[in-house]
Amino acid sequence: MSHDSEDPNADVQYHLEVGPDDVAETVLLPGNPERLEKIVAFWDDYEMRAHHREYRTATGEADGTPISVTSTGIGSPSAAIAVEELARVGVETFIRVGSCGAIQPEMAVGDLVITTGAVRQEGTSDEYVREDYPAAADYEVVSALVAAAERLGYEYHTGVTMSADSFYAGQGRPGFDGFEAAGADDLVDELKAANVTNIEMEASAILTLASLYGLRAGAVCTVYANRETGEFRTEGESRAAETATLATHLLAKMDAVKREKGVDRWHAGLSLE
Repeated sequence: MSHDSEDPNADVQYHLEVGPDDVAETVLLPGNPERLEKIVAFWDDYEMRAHHREYRTATGEADGTPISVTSTGIGSPSAAIAVEELARVGVETFIRVGSCGAIQPEMAVGDLVITTGAVRQEGTSDEYVREDYPAAADYEVVSALVAAAERLGYEYHTGVTMSADSFYAGQGRPGFDGFEAAGADDLVDELKAANVTNIEMEASAILTLASLYGLRAGAVCTVYANRETGEFRTEGESRAAETATLATHLLAKMDAVKREKGVDRWHAGLSLE
């Protein structure tokens, strides 16, 4: 696809190069473009629809449910562009699929973290709304992710995520030549004491923008490192992808039950059985 301008209302979006016919209503959002192949491996079929800069998009089906994936690159600025442009072409649900560092000692490498809300340490969402506006995950997406993790038998945790703008200084790691940002020594301890579960770089912006626009969003990340124990391994990378794929199917079933029952929101009185 090609584009001639950066008109935000154009059918083909400026950065993602997707149009309304290119994506499903639910899109998985990994950061790394190379993770696309690992995600679509859990689908029944797929087609590549666009590739521009860090944004790669594929669309297909999983268990008969339409599903898409768009990589966002590293950090909230590029993730927010993806949410903006996908929303413009009709996407209604966003699920971040990524990796993270855990900061609670009971969380093992390879476990999943399902975000219920996020600390907005990134600056992108600040440009949209006042800083005390919450970055909250949609409870229907959280419910579907929990149900998917349970069905797949994966160890998971739910809780508050911190999203940073920096992999190094913003996450309490030393910079070049041992540089330490102000407060870096205490950052992880303060977050741990506040019962924050994990650190990554995109969730809070995705959740905030979705809430502002009346859309659904959530996040599931595989633990690659535990900052408390010092353990680091890229283990269980595909678990978040498989969980998010099944959650997309469960959300479609939830939405069908809601339509059948004539209700607007999923609640404990409804059943997928």
